Amino acid sequence: MGQFWMKVKETVHGSVPKVKVEYVARPCMHCDHPACIRPEDQGAVYKRTDGLVIIDPEKARGKKELVDTCPYGAIYWNEALEIPQKCTGCAHLVDEGEVPRCVDACATEALKFGEEEEFKDLIAQAELMQPELGLKPRVYYVNLPKLFVAGEVYDPQANEIIENAAITLTDLATRQSWTCQSDDFGDFWFKRIVAGKYALRIEAQGFKPYAMTELNVDKSLNVGSIALEALK
Repeated sequence: MGQFWMKVKETVHGSVPKVKVEYVARPCMHCDHPACIRPEDQGAVYKRTDGLVIIDPEKARGKKELVDTCPYGAIYWNEALEIPQKCTGCAHLVDEGEVPRCVDACATEALKFGEEEEFKDLIAQAELMQPELGLKPRVYYVNLPKLFVAGEVYDPQANEIIENAAITLTDLATRQSWTCQSDDFGDFWFKRIVAGKYALRIEAQGFKPYAMTELNVDKSLNVGSIALEALK
């Protein structure tokens, strides 16, 4: 399988023609409470004072079980050397005052590295990967992928799309609602929503209202082409 110390996960959302492809980088999270640091391993994995979590190759030799301790899947087994390995945060570069190689190589500057104080404004907007694990990961994400509900509105009699239809999406649990209008192609999108049950209502001048009373959104959903019935 190989090792991917800076693994990038590709996620395809929705169905044709309403599709989004998103990518999330998943290095070692260098957690404050790493699951890979266990008393019985006697220092095989340790956390540096600067926060980087490091595997000692000598003390960790033969400890294949360390691979399974990481819930993020960031530890790999080197069969030839018989040691677990992972992202080191490029500790050798950090010690020389440089940034990790992945940060240096990113042409769009999507990856950043430094002191928390330096990035406090970004961190205030950021999310953690699986915070419910309680490991306090030190990799922060801005704009993690969320779900969407999308579709198209059209007039079947005229065989034309309907522009400027008012579409309302309501979270059935919280009763929070969002509205948008169908665009020049009859398309509508509700982006960055969370999993749950929703109701969808469509209204357009000259047409009867259309409702979908319960949508179970556990993944991004393309509701398809919706035909509106003209008022008589």
